[in-house]
Parts: sequence; C-alpha cells; structure tokens
Amino acid sequence: MCIAVFLWQSHPLYPFLLFLNRDEYLNRATEALRWWQDGETLGGRDLVGGGTWLGCNRHGRIAFLTNFRETSSIPDAKSRGDLPLRYLQSQKSPAEFAEEIEKEASLYNGFNLVVAHVFSKSMFYVTNRPLSQQQLVTLVSPGIHVLSNANLDSPWPKVHAPLSTSFLFLHLLTSLALLLCLQCLRLRDGFNQLLTQHPGGEFPVKTMVEEVMTDTVKDQEPDLPHVFPPDTEYHLSSIFVDVSRPAGRYGTRSISALTIKSHGQVCFYERHLQPGGGSWKELTQHFVIQNQTST
Repeated sequence: MCIAVFLWQSHPLYPFLLFLNRDEYLNRATEALRWWQDGETLGGRDLVGGGTWLGCNRHGRIAFLTNFRETSSIPDAKSRGDLPLRYLQSQKSPAEFAEEIEKEASLYNGFNLVVAHVFSKSMFYVTNRPLSQQQLVTLVSPGIHVLSNANLDSPWPKVHAPLSTSFLFLHLLTSLALLLCLQCLRLRDGFNQLLTQHPGGEFPVKTMVEEVMTDTVKDQEPDLPHVFPPDTEYHLSSIFVDVSRPAGRYGTRSISALTIKSHGQVCFYERHLQPGGGSWKELTQHFVIQNQTST
C-alpha cells in the first residue's frame, strides 16, 4: 500500500510537488533511487516485478502508482509497476497513454496511476477500480490531490491526515468535511508556522516530509475501511506504517519527495530503509529538465 499527496500547477514556484510513501514487505527485493540504464529515467526499482512506483525523466514526464486495496487478485496479472515505466519511456502524451492503458486495464490487479508532463500542464489519472466504474480516465485539475489505496481524492480514512496537516491543504477542509484528530490539528499548526517563515519562497521540503509522512497516528475502529480484518486495518491506517504480518515485517520502506520548479529544476529526494530493516539512508538527485516545451 502507498499514499501520495501532491500539488499540481497551482503554485508560482512549484508547478509540481509530491510526497509519497511506499509500503511493502521489507524482504521484497528493491533498488533505491537511481538513474536507470537508459540514462533518462530516474526512480526506484522493484526487483521482483521490474517496474517502479514513482519516477520521472529528463524531459518533464512524471508517473506514480498506488495499488487498490482489495481481498482478491487476478492470477497471472500483468505487473502494475510496469505502467509508470512504460509512460516514462514512451513518446505519447499523458492523454494518449491514459487511453492506451484504459483499453488493457482489465489485465491488471487494482491500480491507481497518475501520468503527467509538467510543461504541457497535462496530468491524467487512470484506474481500473471499482470494476463497475465506466470512466477509468480523468483529467487532473490544478490544486492539491491525495492518492491512497482507493480512488483519487476519495475520502478513504488514510487520506484524512495529509489533507488536514500540510501547508496548502486547509482550503479543502470545508468541501471534504473531514473529521480531524488532535494530532492532525497540531501538525496543521506546525505547517502554518513553517509557511510564515518561508513566505512566497522555497518550501523546506525535507522538514515537511518529516512532519507529514512519518505520522504514526492510527484511526479508531469506526473510521477504518472494511476491506481487511479490523486489526489489520488499524495497523495500516497510519501514514507511516510498521507492522508484523504472517508473511513478514511490512511497512513504509521509502519516503519520497519530488519537486519541479517553474524553470525546470528537479529535486528527487528519497529516504529508504536499507535491506534487513536496519538503518535509513537518504539519497538526492538534482537535474534540469531538457527541452522545456509542451511536447
């Protein structure tokens, strides 16, 4: 399971800013943030499926993925992690790629996919759940969005805290009518204080990541989804997850922040748990987007 919160085309300095937690079994083979062999693609790699959950490239393409939480799966389904990689390595526009994936969506287990091109200001969301849903492709509007293990901007319990605690999310409260915990309110106040210290300028991204994405507050039973047993849902309900399960230790393996400034400067930050579940390591990659056009 993963959770992501992102700002799209609604800030003068940051046309795109994303925080994402990747939750997975700690014994699943994974490669940390790095440039891939093609020299164009940047992201982590799932060594089991061969794909990625979050990546970008030198030409302003962005793609990220979360799995849809469900109790059953398709035998021999295609790897969902291949979807972001395919987009990053393609020449298709976000709209064209989204339409292509819509046609083959039934071949995958439940997924949420976001693909974008920062300079064409084009972002599309693709999902194949629920199965009864007819519209699988949606144009993503400018603003703040949250993606967890249900549909984009769904009032899934796990998305409540990021909406209420991060710097620009406050204007969404009335429309979403979220019930906030005291911890969320404290975090909101902390972010307001950070904003006053950095008016109109750069955000202290690493500080914000630490504040928002390491939150271990869990929801109580009435607020939990009802997909897995209550005890399982309880331990998965925090933003930062760490739990022992029958198949092994499971939790947040990496925390990522991807920021793109208006002149094309990219900063990709990853904090990941090293193999064996020991210490955490930080990696950062900086580059400038090439060919800053709308194509």
